[in-house]
Amino acid sequence: MVHHLSKEHSLLSNWIAELRDIHVQQDRMRFRRNIERIGEVIAYEMSKHMQSKLVKTTTPLGVHDSKILNEQPVLATILRAGLPLHQGMLNYFDKADNAFISAYRKHHDDGSFEISIEYLSCPDLHNRILIVADPMLATGASLVQTIQAITKTQQPKEIHIAVAIASKQGIDLVEKELGKNIPIWCGDIDEVLNDKSYIIPGLGDAGDLAFGTKMQH
Repeated sequence: MVHHLSKEHSLLSNWIAELRDIHVQQDRMRFRRNIERIGEVIAYEMSKHMQSKLVKTTTPLGVHDSKILNEQPVLATILRAGLPLHQGMLNYFDKADNAFISAYRKHHDDGSFEISIEYLSCPDLHNRILIVADPMLATGASLVQTIQAITKTQQPKEIHIAVAIASKQGIDLVEKELGKNIPIWCGDIDEVLNDKSYIIPGLGDAGDLAFGTKMQH
């Protein structure tokens, strides 16, 4: 259920190349916009797999049988790094409800870290399509815990994951913990993580590149 969108070349590959480029990264607005565009492409590709229905649309000259989405999804993202990717998807799923989760790595002195979830705002998910967007799927721990927190009391009928860049290790953890029936939509996939659990070659810290550096907790 992994959709690797850079497996065949498209404009998406060009935007990801710019995301990775240390020189282009100096332009924060371009960095955010490229992630946003990736979100738009992923939303478009997802829409091809969603159910549709026919409605009658009145034009100035008649009536047309138009095909539209059967329903709008719920778009969820992890603050703060996920905001540009989320915005790109919201540009296309423009009638969607939204959910926001604060999940971050809480680092310890020995170099290890745990995932801390401190905030969750979510609409009713019963029998709905949930899409969780996060630009980087590194270890997969934050994404797994986020989805587990969202679905602790509610059960959507479908869950999709959207990321700009994933590691194979992160994909493996998601499939191990959440099952292989959850589609993972990836702009690109990298092979390994380094000793600090960052994707190699990756692109660095997506949140810092989009919004500036932050104080460590």
